[in-house]
Amino acid sequence: MTSSAGKLLSDINSPSDLRKLSTEQLSILSDELRSFILDVVSANPGHLGASLGVVELTVALHYVFNTPVDKLIWDVGHQAYGHKILTGRRDLFHTLRKSGGISGFPVISESEFDAFGTGHASTALSAALGMAIAARFKGLKRQHIAVVGDGAITGGMFFEALNQAGDSQADLLIILNDNGISIDHSSGALKDYLIRQAGKQSGTAFSNPLFEAFNIQCNGPVDGNNLSEILQALEAVKAMKGVRLLHVLTTKGKGFEKAERDQVRYHAPGTFDRTTGDLPKSDSNTKEAPLYSEVFGQTMLELARMNPSVVAITPAMPTGSNLLPMMKLYPERTFDVGIAEQHAVTFAAGLATDGLIPFCTIYSTFLQRAYDQIIHDVALQKLPVVFCIDRAGLVGEDGATHHGAFDLAYLRCIPNLVITAPMNECELRNLMFLAQQHTGLLPMAIRYPRGKATTPDWQLPFETIEAGRGRKLRAGEKIAVVSLGHPGNFVAEALDSLQTDDICVAHIDLRFLKPLDVALLHETFSAYEMIITVEDGVINGGMGSALAEFAADHQYKSRLIRLGIPDSFIHHGKPEELYADCGFDARSIEILIRKLWNS
Repeated sequence: MTSSAGKLLSDINSPSDLRKLSTEQLSILSDELRSFILDVVSANPGHLGASLGVVELTVALHYVFNTPVDKLIWDVGHQAYGHKILTGRRDLFHTLRKSGGISGFPVISESEFDAFGTGHASTALSAALGMAIAARFKGLKRQHIAVVGDGAITGGMFFEALNQAGDSQADLLIILNDNGISIDHSSGALKDYLIRQAGKQSGTAFSNPLFEAFNIQCNGPVDGNNLSEILQALEAVKAMKGVRLLHVLTTKGKGFEKAERDQVRYHAPGTFDRTTGDLPKSDSNTKEAPLYSEVFGQTMLELARMNPSVVAITPAMPTGSNLLPMMKLYPERTFDVGIAEQHAVTFAAGLATDGLIPFCTIYSTFLQRAYDQIIHDVALQKLPVVFCIDRAGLVGEDGATHHGAFDLAYLRCIPNLVITAPMNECELRNLMFLAQQHTGLLPMAIRYPRGKATTPDWQLPFETIEAGRGRKLRAGEKIAVVSLGHPGNFVAEALDSLQTDDICVAHIDLRFLKPLDVALLHETFSAYEMIITVEDGVINGGMGSALAEFAADHQYKSRLIRLGIPDSFIHHGKPEELYADCGFDARSIEILIRKLWNS
């Protein structure tokens, strides 16, 4: 793609170039920057609305502050597209989120202007406070700015950091980017409080009891999409000392009508028409396989109708997790708790103590943030919370901060926890059906990937699955492949190709990582010389490790080869590319088996 940067933007290779412009030229630059983001993201999908909303704020911050000497942190990092373009990555912006290209989030190793990696939410204030204390310790003169918004202030870490910051006397500026929405519409009392405060206040200095209780100087609110107003406000707070806050009001999707009107859809819309904003229309005559999250959402509705004890919890992802249909029909049984994964898990545990059946749906990468709560508040107390772990495995273009690589390994060591993964959408439905029958027993984790399932004909009657039981999908000779979850489809594809050459390999769908199907594993290790494990989680500690432990405990001598995510953080790119890079796509499995078969 050729650069579509405007005349001013074409000459901005770093913020030092930006600071040579007049304030009048900054408005033109802002328009060019917004247009450039739209040009690229319309053809190369990414996070749109959040970055459009902070264009003027981004220009103003780099104009007023001496970045990268002054430390600027974006929270959440999908606000940072304009920041990336202005800090030397304009000509690489077309590679955004592509394999080998730049990340969709700030990354320390990518640029000296990315002061801290912020793929998750609510971390900027803690990091900025650490930097400010370190600067004071080392006698460094610099500013520290945390741009906190897009729902990030609902996370507990923000308030934990606020508590220390107010007592620290650090030189620290908090930009509260208040756009009234995270990915979905914001929930909770804090949103309403900020709306009331913004309505009451005007001018530069204002009273905000919440932040003043933490000994924070409060300023604003100011219009963050009005360049002259935000420049003036930033100059004022720059001159202040200590910990201070600037309340900035912005509009998510600013400057693009469709994105302003439909802020949820245009948070990350995929490809769209650059002129009209229209999204591609699917062929109504073609029946496609659903997304796993769609199967989850429709199954939740069915279970809720069947069982009045079923409730659902999400930490700020009702659209992504497909809980909006249940939220509409059963609002009193569907809870969006904001970006607060720890609270979501313990809240679910509390619901379970009184006989409710909470389905707590959290992306795999975000469930990591609630690890202590899974152990102490759920598993230790044997409370039957159902964890529906969305976006498990390699999620694609969002990259290392969002891959669901670790849940199998970090959950497997926890007692009293059932862990399972469906190979297809029908199994997902049946495992969820099992989970709501499983009440009073143990907590259960059901993990499923991002993306499409396997067939459009998925909405079949529920069938009973026995907990802890796998299945033998095909018999074979010499070699058996044991898979867990969706990668079983890669195995099936590989074995179909091999069968045309009379290479007959067994396929075992383990289905449950915990408890293991001991009888099935004894049968498998007794019958086959070589066993290949395939999983979309880290090899260290995952399903392959579980089978290696089983083999060692029972003194089996079969050769064991483990395929999965290696011991490294995986870059961003299309899922198919990443599966191949990690060596467990269908083609890689087929090549490995051919080599082993002929050895």
